[in-house]
Amino acid sequence: MKITRSLDTSGKCCPMPIVELNKAMGRLAVGEVLEVIATDPGTRTDIPSWCERTGNRLLGSEETGEGFRYLVEKG
Repeated sequence: MKITRSLDTSGKCCPMPIVELNKAMGRLAVGEVLEVIATDPGTRTDIPSWCERTGNRLLGSEETGEGFRYLVEKG
């Protein structure tokens, strides 16, 4: 899978990771993949919920030593 763009929201709290995710996804074409790096634990539920509501697809998520990493495909 090819990551099209990366978004680092480290150090930002709700709602900023979702606000920035939404803005970044607007710049992608359907099928492109955005990597999101976050430290806010709320993103564990916020990002999957946002994907469901917006028709985008969460391809994967993982906890890293510094926080969280998500791969989101533009729907």
